[in-house]
Amino acid sequence: MNSEINLLFPYQLGNLKLPNRTIMAPLTRNRAGEGNVPYQLNVTYYVQRATAGLIITEATQVSPQGLGYPNTPGIHSPEQIAGWKLVTDAVHREGGRIFLQLWHVGRISHPDLQPEGALPVAPSAIKPSGEAMTYEGMKPFVTPRALDTSEIPGIVEQFRKGAENALEAGFDGVEIHSANGYLIDQFLRDGTNQRTDKYGGSIENRARLLLEITEAVIDVWGAKRVGVRLSPSGTYNDMHDSYPQETFGYTGMALNQFDLAYLHLLEPSEADLRHGGNPIPTNYFRPMYQGTLMVNWDYDQAKANAILAKGDADLVSFGKLFIANPDLPKRFELNAPLNQPDPATFYGGTDKGYIDYPFLSQTKV
Repeated sequence: MNSEINLLFPYQLGNLKLPNRTIMAPLTRNRAGEGNVPYQLNVTYYVQRATAGLIITEATQVSPQGLGYPNTPGIHSPEQIAGWKLVTDAVHREGGRIFLQLWHVGRISHPDLQPEGALPVAPSAIKPSGEAMTYEGMKPFVTPRALDTSEIPGIVEQFRKGAENALEAGFDGVEIHSANGYLIDQFLRDGTNQRTDKYGGSIENRARLLLEITEAVIDVWGAKRVGVRLSPSGTYNDMHDSYPQETFGYTGMALNQFDLAYLHLLEPSEADLRHGGNPIPTNYFRPMYQGTLMVNWDYDQAKANAILAKGDADLVSFGKLFIANPDLPKRFELNAPLNQPDPATFYGGTDKGYIDYPFLSQTKV
């Protein structure tokens, strides 16, 4: 216990010095431009939040095959690289630091979003419950196509190329999205992975894809500029695992070999519990994972300071609070009132609910 440690304390993340421990979580906002290209609206949004200790961008698909939602940015075309370069240049001019989250949705897609109307891919041909968000509205998920063993090196290469493109776009690092029921998470859990090859069966096999992708991305960036995000208790996107503590305990320990920038844990939510999730407390991972631990889920300032002081985490990421409060670190510093987020404007649209939340300086009398 170190009661002096709090959100306002700086943190040394490898050779990157963070001025505070208040991290902007990755937040899908469905506001990329034509061709899934970031543009000036996105530049403004991220620049407004440049005082975060670190910005982690919204999930960004590494290939056309990785697309699962309308108007989400990619990192696989020259135009997308150029669009993201506008963002990183602007954030750096304001003194900020920014990582790109690398993403492949796997089965959480729809033929309407796939090249040439193809089936989404997955570890196994298991249809998720629920509906996909398409440009024509919500449509039932389809049964995905199971990847052939010979195709999996191509998935690793998609992440490697995405990492190379992120480097070209001027980011400070990348986060590998291995959470929330998307492709890597689908490989990790036995509820979605029923393969019989070297990528299925045992947890060592199910974790193989994550470890191969992590190694490929580190080859581009170096370990201290790469983070990994996991959701050990998550049920989002119809996910479950028979033995989540063993599955994610092994995964966390296996990631120690890389000396990553951080491991980012999405903690259990009320929705996870309602849907039968097995809640795994963050302190379960603390003795297993030897590096920097970042946590996320509905934290306020007091709860975040408490977990930092206790030593169960080193950094805390905030989602909805950063949506509504672009100057969140300053508000924490001054114990100032917080703007309340408007859920109706979380996804899609333009300025409203995106870049029009007032700064503290604009609300003073």
